[in-house]
Amino acid sequence: MTRAALFDVDGTLVDTNYLHVGAWWEAFRQAGHSVPMSAVHGAIGLGSADLIEHLLGADRDRDQDADISSTHSALYATYFERLPALEGAAALLRTLAARGWTIVLATSATGPELQALRRALDADDVITDTASADDVSEGKPAPAPIRHAMELVGGKSDETVYVGDSVWDMKAAGRASVTAVALLSGGIPREDLLGAGAAEVHQDPADLLAHLDTSIIARIGAAG
Repeated sequence: MTRAALFDVDGTLVDTNYLHVGAWWEAFRQAGHSVPMSAVHGAIGLGSADLIEHLLGADRDRDQDADISSTHSALYATYFERLPALEGAAALLRTLAARGWTIVLATSATGPELQALRRALDADDVITDTASADDVSEGKPAPAPIRHAMELVGGKSDETVYVGDSVWDMKAAGRASVTAVALLSGGIPREDLLGAGAAEVHQDPADLLAHLDTSIIARIGAAG
């Protein structure tokens, strides 16, 4: 059986959430919408189409969606060459891989954005595969991204863990019957993450790595 460690990327392994917030805020502003940054922050982790619907509602002018998304992408792309990996992110992946875990990224990022994130993370040597938004018809909080990531490596729910930073990550993991571990590095409150189904919460990748031997990940690995 494959022990699969699935990871969200934005806000979980690479410190990008607030860059996305600023880019989305400006994209909405240019389209004539005043959306509070706090609301945008809470929607980070959703795919672009779902994020726009979550913030503007189902009765919005959908003809604007493509322009809003494109503006966000163009603004965010200006950061591609300086995206910062979170402390301990690559070391966490390498430590898990050395312990027999198969590492898979499960992210809404695609194309050049995903390439930029992987360059920032600099851990391709231990990443077995990637499940992106292009691979599924529904994004988080639907379970499809996590189930697809498991299928890529033959993972089973009782030997899979998903590490993320948003309530959408936690909900998707729960719907896929996978243990969810949350990180606070994306800026979402601990109580919100626990309420969305996190089995445990750590400050950031470095903190999870420091407590790996006593974490639920170690217990899942021992059981397997």
